[in-house]
Amino acid sequence: MSGREGREKKPLKQPKKQAKEMDEEDKAFKQKQEEEQKKLEELKAKAAGKGPLATGGIKKSGKK
Repeated sequence: MSGREGREKKPLKQPKKQAKEMDEEDKAFKQKQEEEQKKLEELKAKAAGKGPLATGGIKKSGKK
């Protein structure tokens, strides 16, 4: 067994996947996802305009 003899051989070209037709449920689900994505983008834009909500990091006291 030398080379590729022992391995599973792959076909050179994969068969094309057929386009799946969407029914009403798929269309409604996709529309809902797009609306949610738009809402998230709007919220991100609003949040980006403001400063940081919490000043993170280690708080240092004035004492040494």
